[in-house]
Amino acid sequence: MTISLGQIILLVGKLDDSPGEETPRERFRRFIKENLRETGQVRDYIQEALRTTGDPYNKALQDLVNYVGEFLGFEVTYGRYHGVPNQIGFDGHWFSSSTDFHIVVEVKTTEVYAIKTDILATYVEQLISGGKIPSWDRALGLYVIGRPDPELKQLETSIIGQRRTHQLRITSIDSLLTLAELMNEYDVSHDDVMSILRPSGPKIDHVIELMSRLVAQSKMEEAVVEDKDVAEVDAIREDITYWLSPVRSDEEDTAEETIRTLLGKEKIYAFGERTPGRKHIKPEDRICFYETGKGVVAQATVASRPKKKPHPQVRHHDQYPWTFEVKNVKLYFDSPIIITVELRSRLDRFKGRNPQKHWAWFVQATSRVSKNDFEILTGKE
Repeated sequence: MTISLGQIILLVGKLDDSPGEETPRERFRRFIKENLRETGQVRDYIQEALRTTGDPYNKALQDLVNYVGEFLGFEVTYGRYHGVPNQIGFDGHWFSSSTDFHIVVEVKTTEVYAIKTDILATYVEQLISGGKIPSWDRALGLYVIGRPDPELKQLETSIIGQRRTHQLRITSIDSLLTLAELMNEYDVSHDDVMSILRPSGPKIDHVIELMSRLVAQSKMEEAVVEDKDVAEVDAIREDITYWLSPVRSDEEDTAEETIRTLLGKEKIYAFGERTPGRKHIKPEDRICFYETGKGVVAQATVASRPKKKPHPQVRHHDQYPWTFEVKNVKLYFDSPIIITVELRSRLDRFKGRNPQKHWAWFVQATSRVSKNDFEILTGKE
């Protein structure tokens, strides 16, 4: 039986900053350390925290993000939920013993509200004054954002405008989790993580996403070979292939805006030159779409083979020039199919794999899925 984050919060009690070893806060932190041993489990709970409004979930999110820091090899000091006079109000203090470097973390659910960068910078300076950090040369402040808003670049602009690119960084929680998964599965060391967290420029997502895409392509090639018999049987029986394609927000549009524009309005979609499946997708195939961090939110029937004909409504159409038509579009943003551990355990793609382990590879690149998986992912089962 899988226990939800909401159930855990009810069991441990009201999360607050009360001191003591048996307070709800300490019980919650012990629970996640003792029971969440795989990054996939942590991702599930973080996504539940982001989907659910309320102060308890915001506090739980802060602790879960700090726990990701432990997966990344840091010694983590968990911060307070709320600031009080005469105490430093950081959300987390991560120390890298191998590189003698400190990261002071500020967790934000969203960028909708203005974020004052001088607050995080002040936390670092207070830790320096208190002897917890030697100097700015051995530290940086890291904003970890739950739901980045592509239309809001206030935080990045503020960091650049105040010339703090050498002191402050930004990453999404999704990218931080992906980095933890790469470290867990591949030859990525803690020192490699540090080299990623300390580049030039304020944002690190593009570096992590690049690594993730490369690994995802490799994973998908392996998965296609492993699932070849299942998919080929489906194709022979009905001459229909089933696909799952991820859509993520970027600096121009949210994933939902992209899906509504391309599928809902234009009745098209587009692939890049190296999109897995680009040469094989054909009319009458079925395709569903995963909004990163949310779930499967749309499906359609393919109406034409991809043609190299860039469409002006496709963001970065020079990178995604292969356009194809779709029909029978269904959008369900208000009731997405969440890819929970229970759902993953029923998928053919996870046969022989632990559904609680890292699973982002499954939704990182376009891939072929079995008919059974497609029906589960679209709620038809």
